[in-house]
Amino acid sequence: MKNSFLLFLSFIALQFSCTKPSETNSFETSQPVLEERILPTGDNSQTSLDWAGTYFNTLPCASCEGIETWVTLKSDGTFEMKTNYLGLNDAREEIFTGNFSWDQAGSNVTLEGLIGDYPGKFKVGENQLWYLDQAGKRIEGDLADQYILKKK
Repeated sequence: MKNSFLLFLSFIALQFSCTKPSETNSFETSQPVLEERILPTGDNSQTSLDWAGTYFNTLPCASCEGIETWVTLKSDGTFEMKTNYLGLNDAREEIFTGNFSWDQAGSNVTLEGLIGDYPGKFKVGENQLWYLDQAGKRIEGDLADQYILKKK
């Protein structure tokens, strides 16, 4: 009988230790509930590739000869993006810095804080970045290969 009672108490203790307290529990403090960020599991660009580094290509431009584009992704979650508009005004160089974030799948990054027409979205691949459009989709068509930045 004593063993049954101890088994019952162990079962009850296990149940309480595995359940989440309700939001209305009077024992909780009034501190805000922090949202848990779910990290992607398995192999993806964020976890499996050596993605930190500098990427370059000259992107197509409707009003100039091309846009030299350097994107540096750093392992601390910061970036630097430098652009140079060729033929329009070679002195027109822009440098953006800030933080970047990964999407939930761990395959795309978004450069935060860009101004102008830059969507700031890239798909990360093995030693390359695909420049994505405003909707976060890969650019298709005859010029699609010109929107791939290669790692230096």
